[in-house]
Amino acid sequence: MIVLFTDYGWRDPYVGQLKAVLAREAPGVAVIDLLHDAPDFNAHAGAHLLVALVPEFPVGSVFVCVVDPGVGDPRGAVAIEADGRWFVGPDNGLLSVVAARARQVRRFGIAWRPERLSASFHGRDLFAPVAAWIAAGRPPAERLRPIAALEGSFDASDLPRVIYIDHYGNCWTGLRGGLMSGEETLDVKGRRLPHRRVFSEAEKGEAFWYVNSVGLVEIAANRTSAAELLKVGVGDTVRIAGGTAGALH
Repeated sequence: MIVLFTDYGWRDPYVGQLKAVLAREAPGVAVIDLLHDAPDFNAHAGAHLLVALVPEFPVGSVFVCVVDPGVGDPRGAVAIEADGRWFVGPDNGLLSVVAARARQVRRFGIAWRPERLSASFHGRDLFAPVAAWIAAGRPPAERLRPIAALEGSFDASDLPRVIYIDHYGNCWTGLRGGLMSGEETLDVKGRRLPHRRVFSEAEKGEAFWYVNSVGLVEIAANRTSAAELLKVGVGDTVRIAGGTAGALH
């Protein structure tokens, strides 16, 4: 199984071009579109979003991960195996949280370069072929060189910021729900939001926080957009107050 995680969006030809390479190099292997609206240019948010979404996928899955505003610069290209799943993408921090939280991890620099390598589309020309070969059971051992550490790296601890806004206007944070007892409030843009277990516990139009289906603390509002109501965007900070979790900054 090949899993796609990008900031390419759906309006442009990039996803289709990526899939064409995968079909050519790994015919018959299932391709899953996990996400194509990861926050644009934001590898930090993407790293925390990616690690939260991984557990639903079986061991052996191969992820093509592209949030790569520095494409064409000297940043490296890497493949990592983390707890039996593979991740292929830029060495800009996007894969660093997955690697840091894994129990077992192997890191490789991609030494291979194709004859045709666009300066601005490494997802199609470099990452997709390598991921396809791994998924098809033909890992290109001679084209991968072991490395001790990733060059691009983010702090793997919980991130007290908004990392994603879905089409409902719900704001996912980089805080794992296991950190919270449910007694806390969440400070967001000068508002102190209470905890609700599910949407139906909130009044219509009430903003609150809860633990979403992938285990992250999410800011929501019942039957309206929390992002619009609170004027919240990706990158905005949040702070935990009260309860047993203490404060994060």
